Amino acid sequence: MRREFPESPLVGVGAVVIQEGRVLLVRRGSEPLKGQWSLPGGMLELGESLAQGVTREVREETSLDVEVVELVELLDRIHREGARVRYHYVIADYLCRVVGGELRAASDADAVRWAERAEWNSHSALRLDPVTARVIEKGWQLDRTLRTARQEEA
Repeated sequence: MRREFPESPLVGVGAVVIQEGRVLLVRRGSEPLKGQWSLPGGMLELGESLAQGVTREVREETSLDVEVVELVELLDRIHREGARVRYHYVIADYLCRVVGGELRAASDADAVRWAERAEWNSHSALRLDPVTARVIEKGWQLDRTLRTARQEEA
């Protein structure tokens, strides 16, 4: 199925990877959002579960191995060109934690980096899409809630 001007919505996955209070970002090497900082992620492959897709995409783009923790948000990303739909993705973004690997840009990512909260919560040089910034903040808050709950259980 083609990505540009598709006949139906495509399923994508994204990862909100939190480590030491920072979030993992990739700079997109291809459309949509080429050159912009975003979450690691991509298209789900046939026969692949959402969790498998997230872990594969993070590994392909950043060389890190992650475990999927919990769904952060399910959303539509629709980009129009005039009256036509150029891109339409339904994206499942998951909170993830690093379990191995060494950070380096790979696959269709031009660059990778860890970003502090102030960088995704403001109009910084990262130029994050507002939806991406909202998903990151939601994932960051979920991570804090889960960490607090684990500490209280201990």
